Amino acid sequence: MSDADLAAHLAKVAGRILIEVRSSGLFSAKALGKAGDQTANQFLVHALREVRPEDGLLSEEEKDNPARLAKSRVWIVDPVDGTREYGEERSDWAVHVGLAIDGQPSVGAVALPGLDGGVVLRSDQPSPLPATPEKLRMVVSRTRPAKEAVAVAEKLGAELVPMGSAGAKAMAVILGQADIYLHSGGQYEWDSMAPAAVARAHGLHCSRIDGSPLVYNQSNVYLPDLLICRKEHAGQVLKLIAELSEAG
Repeated sequence: MSDADLAAHLAKVAGRILIEVRSSGLFSAKALGKAGDQTANQFLVHALREVRPEDGLLSEEEKDNPARLAKSRVWIVDPVDGTREYGEERSDWAVHVGLAIDGQPSVGAVALPGLDGGVVLRSDQPSPLPATPEKLRMVVSRTRPAKEAVAVAEKLGAELVPMGSAGAKAMAVILGQADIYLHSGGQYEWDSMAPAAVARAHGLHCSRIDGSPLVYNQSNVYLPDLLICRKEHAGQVLKLIAELSEAG
C-alpha cells in the first residue's frame, strides 16, 4: 500500500470507528470526546507501528518519543481534530493522518466523517478548486475567532465563516466553502500537518502568518499560526498581517 493510500485508509477507518463510538449512545458529550480520542488513537498508532515500523510517529494522544527526531519519515496524526465538535455531534471535526518527510508536509489525508457519507480529502488526489466568489470568505473559530483574522477580514471586506476544527476549516477552502483560513491562536504540529499536505497538493498557499514555511517533526511541536488560502490572495493577506503586526 502506498503512503497516500495508507493515510487515506487509516483516516477513513478511524472516522468510521469514531462514528460507531458516538452512535453507541453510552457517553455524555465530554466523555464521548475522550473515548473517541483514545479509541481512534489506539487504532491509528497500532496500525502505523504494524505497517510502517521503521517510521517515526507523533500523535496528539500518545506520549512523544524523541526517537522520531532522528527519522526522515514521521507520521503525524490527530485522532479527533475538534473533540468538542465531535462530542457535540456536529459535523465540523476531522481525522488527520499525515507523513512528514524531512520536515515537509508531504503526504496527507483528512477525513470529515460527520459529513453525509463521510468525506476523505487526499494529497494524491487533488481536485480543481471551485471558482472564487465576488465576496471573499474567511473561515474562523466558531468559539474563539483570532483577532488578526477578524482584523484582516475587515480590511478585505471578507465574510466570516465560523467553523470548528482546524482540519474542517482547511478543507473548507478546498471544498469551496471558504477562501482563506488564517489562524494565530496557538496550534500544534498535529493540528495542521495533514491539512497542509492536502491543501498544498490542491495548489493552495500554506505558510506561517509571517510567510515562513511550515516545518514539522521539531523537538518543540508547538506551531501556533497558519495561513491556508488561494495563492492569488496570499500576498495581500500576508501584507495586511505584517501591517497589523507593525501597528500593534
